[in-house]
Amino acid sequence: MDEPTNNLDRDGRKALCEMLAGWLKGALVVSHDRELLGFMDEIVELTSLGATRYGGDWRHYQERKALELAAARHDLDVAEKKSVEVARAAQTAAERKARKDSGGRRKAAKGDMPRILIGGMKERAENSGGASTRLADARQAEAREAVSTARKRIEVLQKLSVSLPSAGLAAGKTVLRLDHISARYEAGRPVLCNLSLTVTGPERIAVTGPNGSGKTTLLEVIAGRLAPFSGTVHVATDMAMLDQRASLLDPNLSVRDNFRKLNPKANENACRAALARFRFRADAALQQVSALSGGELLRAALACVLGGARPPPLLILDEPTNHLDLDSIAAIEAGLRAYDGALLVVSHDEAFLNALNIERHLELTSGRLALTT
Repeated sequence: MDEPTNNLDRDGRKALCEMLAGWLKGALVVSHDRELLGFMDEIVELTSLGATRYGGDWRHYQERKALELAAARHDLDVAEKKSVEVARAAQTAAERKARKDSGGRRKAAKGDMPRILIGGMKERAENSGGASTRLADARQAEAREAVSTARKRIEVLQKLSVSLPSAGLAAGKTVLRLDHISARYEAGRPVLCNLSLTVTGPERIAVTGPNGSGKTTLLEVIAGRLAPFSGTVHVATDMAMLDQRASLLDPNLSVRDNFRKLNPKANENACRAALARFRFRADAALQQVSALSGGELLRAALACVLGGARPPPLLILDEPTNHLDLDSIAAIEAGLRAYDGALLVVSHDEAFLNALNIERHLELTSGRLALTT
């Protein structure tokens, strides 16, 4: 099975998990769905470090990854200390040689040594110094490589941590109000019926419901892409909407250029710092958006929207974890946990919603909203 839960609603996910739980034969599943991975007998992870096999389900995998991360941090600490020691030893040796050479020059200046003896001493000193320098350089290069290798392993193993500027949203401010909205794409076939919703302050709201119930239509109405045929929409603050295609980004521009376009007041240093927080460092920030994977695309969009001097007070997400790998999901969760604005999320991924500390769950059924929790 290749990503079998993508685009499935809650009922579809539940049916698939129940089927696999009762499956008595073998199954090979490619997935980033943490709920589904909880039904696996073992997990094989593919990273830039190679393939690693973990016996057990998702919980066991997480425990093993935590142990690996602790070991990698220890290895990095040892490598960094060794690098400092090697550099210090090289400096000490260089200073000792400089003193010895200075003493030799003073002795030669007195003129009480044969010229041929002075020349031989000089040649031996140069040969010895060259060999010592090459050995010291090799040891320092080896120490730097050990530090680099240990740091790369840390980056693969640890979850992303993101710090963001405040959106400046007051607790009592109403940022969104829908009053008796009805909307449709075709005449005579309403998708949303007499729907009302108010979002106040930095609320975190999840909208769920079966496929076809009108979740994406609701977001299209809020974003102004679809006009309702009755009712009113009032968005009282700046907002950004991230769909699965990250359509707010220009595919013909680089990640860096998209950031500068969406944040025109940011200078180059602020741009690079913001993108680095979402792991678009150095040349990675110069990649053209059209060449990015699905996970990179949404991560880039999140970096461009949330990485500015003042993130928008209202952020709307439409099934953000579909087609994402675990690292990208971790990056998005880290960014959204650090975000202090209002959040409206359409998602069937319960693990993702739990990670975001959702405060209100609304279920959309037959074009109508109902409070579920």
